[in-house]
Amino acid sequence: MPSLIRSVASSLALLTVLTALTRAEEPPKTWVDKDTGHRIWRLSDEPNSGGFYFNINAYTADRKQMIYTAPDGIHVLDMDTRKTRLLVPNPPAAPATEAVDPSAVRGAGAGRNPHALVAGNKTNSVFYTQLDPATHAAAVYKADTNTGAIRKLTDLPPKISIVSVNADETLAAGTYIEGDATGKEYGSNAPSPPRPAGDNRISSAAQGPHYQPENKGAMMEARLAARLPLVLFTIRLEPGPHGEKPGDMKTLLHSTDWVNHLLFSPKDPELLMYCHEGPWQKVDRIWMIHTDGTHNTLIHKRTMAMEIAGHEFWGLDGETIWYDWQYPKGEDFFLAGYDLKTGKRTAFHMQRNEWSIHFNLTKELDLFTGDGGDPGQVAKAPDGEWIELFYPHMLPVGEGALNGPDFWQPGVFKSERLVNMSHHYYREEPNVRFSPDKSLVLFTSNMFGPSYVFGVEVKKAENPAAADVQVTPDLARKFNPTEPPNSKGPVVPRK
Repeated sequence: MPSLIRSVASSLALLTVLTALTRAEEPPKTWVDKDTGHRIWRLSDEPNSGGFYFNINAYTADRKQMIYTAPDGIHVLDMDTRKTRLLVPNPPAAPATEAVDPSAVRGAGAGRNPHALVAGNKTNSVFYTQLDPATHAAAVYKADTNTGAIRKLTDLPPKISIVSVNADETLAAGTYIEGDATGKEYGSNAPSPPRPAGDNRISSAAQGPHYQPENKGAMMEARLAARLPLVLFTIRLEPGPHGEKPGDMKTLLHSTDWVNHLLFSPKDPELLMYCHEGPWQKVDRIWMIHTDGTHNTLIHKRTMAMEIAGHEFWGLDGETIWYDWQYPKGEDFFLAGYDLKTGKRTAFHMQRNEWSIHFNLTKELDLFTGDGGDPGQVAKAPDGEWIELFYPHMLPVGEGALNGPDFWQPGVFKSERLVNMSHHYYREEPNVRFSPDKSLVLFTSNMFGPSYVFGVEVKKAENPAAADVQVTPDLARKFNPTEPPNSKGPVVPRK
């Protein structure tokens, strides 16, 4: 017995040491960016965790919880306490003998692991797709973020994919390819060329949820040129007022264009925004359609060759659409807004180094944010690798100046830098969003190697401890010495 006790004690001591070493290697939970004066918090603990895509709602209906994903499943972040918990875990590894219909997995975007779609706008919930373990068919589920209760809503037919849920949580929208074609060879999960195994920024084992494949540009060109016959549809998730049943589908549109980025209005359950996907200069991108299939409308009509508009997203009031507008591509940069009720168009101008891959905003439109971009992005910004805060200013229209209801109303962004992102590898997009109380800008970063969810305080830190003040790229290099492929070296702070 004494030998057994000594063995157990020795094992516990070893476990304690290993745990301490593991914790010592974890990236810091907080620091103050020396270049900006703003405090940064690491909000997730799971390596290769990440937030939702920038234009997908991640907050529960009461705005107290945020959904994010990690390799072990779907997680909930409490916005008040900043504590996290696993809500929908991945199932145990499948037996080697388990048979799964590959067309169901490929077509519906669902596998054995849960695939998060969106947080509910009406209830504290998250919607996700997953293979039903009994039938091996793709199905839609709804998880209550308060109780953890999970409810299956409907099965999905083979080959179809859904990506958005409407404001009253009764419909989902998606697309499928008609006939025998699958489009799988053009999918966002198509294999990329082999990557250097020693670089954990670009190895497949260290990719966060929104890693962009190296062959994305070629894939987009090929997919657009393929002109596959496609159907845009809705599928019912809840019983309807006129006898509609879960699983009932309605076709909204037949097209040989590539339809993508479906986004229901956060306010109007019958309004769906979508895009014609592909290289932006080759498509009229931003469209709106009602769930009865009527009022299919182009939102932005170009007036210049090589003018581009895209990365569209809803204002939080559900009444305005915002998007990146370049007039022309890569030369002049605006964040454009279109008011659905009044038709008013607003354009906030920004400088090249202020341009961002994605933008976001507050409900009151008093603050905007952007996630920057490296020199390899469309703006080719020499100093654009920053999380930015934007203060919008409308320019005065002088007395007697020509103006009209179809004119763009001009504004400018006054920017403030929040985070030095020069050690972030931008193939993993940060996907910024404000916290509901506007105190934080949340983003995903792989600056430490694996990706994590971070939040940076909107207000500058007051009298931080000297030890807390760190040059963010230098701090990141201690954990991940590999420089990003597009790195331009040390960044000179902007005056």
